[in-house]
Amino acid sequence: MTTEPTTDAFAGQPIVELERDGVRYTLLGTAHVSKTSIDAVLAAIDSGRFDAVAVELDEQRHKALTNPDALAQLDLVKVIRERKVAPFAANLALAAYQRRLAEQLDIEPGAELKAAATEAVARNLHLQLIDRDVGITFRRILQGLSWWDRMKLIGGLAGSLFDKEDVSEDDIERLKEGDMLESSFGDFARDTPSLYATLIDERDQYMAAKLRERDDGAQHVLAVVGAGHLKGMAKYLADETRAPAALTAELAHVAKKRNIPWITIVLMLLICGGIAWGFARGGADLGKDLLLQWVLWTGGLAGLGALLARGHLLSILTAAVAAPLKPFRPGLPPGMFSALVEVHLRKPAYPDFLALRDDAQTLGGWYRNRVCRVVLVFLLTNLGSMAGVWISGAAIVRKLLG
Repeated sequence: MTTEPTTDAFAGQPIVELERDGVRYTLLGTAHVSKTSIDAVLAAIDSGRFDAVAVELDEQRHKALTNPDALAQLDLVKVIRERKVAPFAANLALAAYQRRLAEQLDIEPGAELKAAATEAVARNLHLQLIDRDVGITFRRILQGLSWWDRMKLIGGLAGSLFDKEDVSEDDIERLKEGDMLESSFGDFARDTPSLYATLIDERDQYMAAKLRERDDGAQHVLAVVGAGHLKGMAKYLADETRAPAALTAELAHVAKKRNIPWITIVLMLLICGGIAWGFARGGADLGKDLLLQWVLWTGGLAGLGALLARGHLLSILTAAVAAPLKPFRPGLPPGMFSALVEVHLRKPAYPDFLALRDDAQTLGGWYRNRVCRVVLVFLLTNLGSMAGVWISGAAIVRKLLG
């Protein structure tokens, strides 16, 4: 026997109900750090009114919430080879932020989403994960930012990893009415309109389109989403006319980097041309001096980066050798090679993955945990190499003009 839920079944949480194409949707807005939201979700699902449940999760976040061993199944070599280390590092920053919230508020952030997914499966209701992959969101964010804003964002995320202060009351209140990803980016998200559009508005469109993509025959769908998405999703669910499959494909598209990295090529040509000019006009001594400047600065700083990450000796040597060869492989960063050597020589063990979320919160944990240290080797090698390119380039120009 089923009963129609009353307003009390939603425990005072905001809802929007609308009908489209013969399907009735109930959008339940929740706070990601509220026990009341968990009660509202369970009451709504247990009412028996709904025959399908959709949640504001992607496959990756769903696994992280419902499967404690999900991280242990990560193929770190694949992450490095597919150049997904930066999104992976951003995920660690998000996990560290969520852990701080959990310790401060005594509730796991996103617990109501986990409860919705678990209860739907327990009641044999069709479960749909409607959020966009967080890695795609992060890459689309970076794609729309200037170089300086990228550095600010990355620096802010890095700082949040080791921030020991409690999350402010204002941030907690905003989180109750907003979005977990937006909150993890802090003030930067609120001050950067393009970031807000990618974090919130695009995902409102994406999740509304995913709801319209359903093919399970459900007649009444409960969609559990953060309260900050309620208004936008309701608007797009009611008014959007574009085909949902085409829209989700468009919003999940990340423009590939140009096959020809012109800036890198031009920079390398200028430096290599300067060295060749040195050999031609200044003789072997000047040419060798310029070449030595290039090798020492790029290889030395890349190796120093790997050393600061406490990489294996062979990882450090790989960084030092790979960086000066950058002109011959402009699309492959030296950190990729040093990180691959690191992961093979110091293969992360199962306990490293289990402790990853805790270790990612402290600087000592980053050096102790082999997964984190591989990420450090990748990032610091590339930072060192980048610095070496510019410093050596400036030194070569000074030599040629002096």
